[in-house]
Amino acid sequence: MFNVGDYVTRQSYNNDIIFRIIDIKDDIYYLKGVSVRLYADSFKDDLVLYNAAGDMDSFRPTLDEYRDLNRNEFFYLPGIILHLDGDEEYLDKCMSFYKKNKIKAYGLYIRESEMASQVNTLLKKYKPDILVLTGHDSFSRTKRQKYKNTSSFVSAVNEARNYEKSHEKLFIIAGACQSNYEDLIKAGANFASSPKRINIHALDPAIIASCLSFSDKNKNIDIIKILEKTKYGSDGMGGIITKGSMYIGYPR
Repeated sequence: MFNVGDYVTRQSYNNDIIFRIIDIKDDIYYLKGVSVRLYADSFKDDLVLYNAAGDMDSFRPTLDEYRDLNRNEFFYLPGIILHLDGDEEYLDKCMSFYKKNKIKAYGLYIRESEMASQVNTLLKKYKPDILVLTGHDSFSRTKRQKYKNTSSFVSAVNEARNYEKSHEKLFIIAGACQSNYEDLIKAGANFASSPKRINIHALDPAIIASCLSFSDKNKNIDIIKILEKTKYGSDGMGGIITKGSMYIGYPR
């Protein structure tokens, strides 16, 4: 017997993702990924109870090589991040990641469908260098509306680009699990998910944003190095080469 709050995996998917049961209706179990930006549903017979005492997420991203700066002579002004997330729990994970790496970031929980109507006002209020638009998405080969939230992310990117057209004055990271990568890049995102239409880790958009925050404004970013910091690399996230967002000053 499974209950709301239990941690489970799905046998039909080789138990690859750990979920938490968030609801049960008419013998259908509704699931939310613990570390992957994914909602799913399942029948009881496909579920296996997961021992919550174990490590539910072995992914431990670090930014040591980005934060290893010459602080004896120079001072640094990393890019400021505005993170809009359609999931409060994942937003909290990302904000903890920013805090751990001492990055100035503002985070707001906003439903994907409401991001486009609010993003312009929020950009004017917070004046970030980097904008993250993420939450949940999904791709279906059978449904007429193939993507659950990609159109909402695209609309929000378009609005953000109406505010600032330059890819080097406002960096945009957009999308979630299985999003339409090509449409998001065409709309004006610097980085987007998902080139291979796969799930992404909850922290992947925040990792990209953090790397951009610590990248020199006068040098091209190392796009391959940045993508390799994410959970699934270039299968899950992709983007364009630009300059970074961090100013470097002298003397300290």
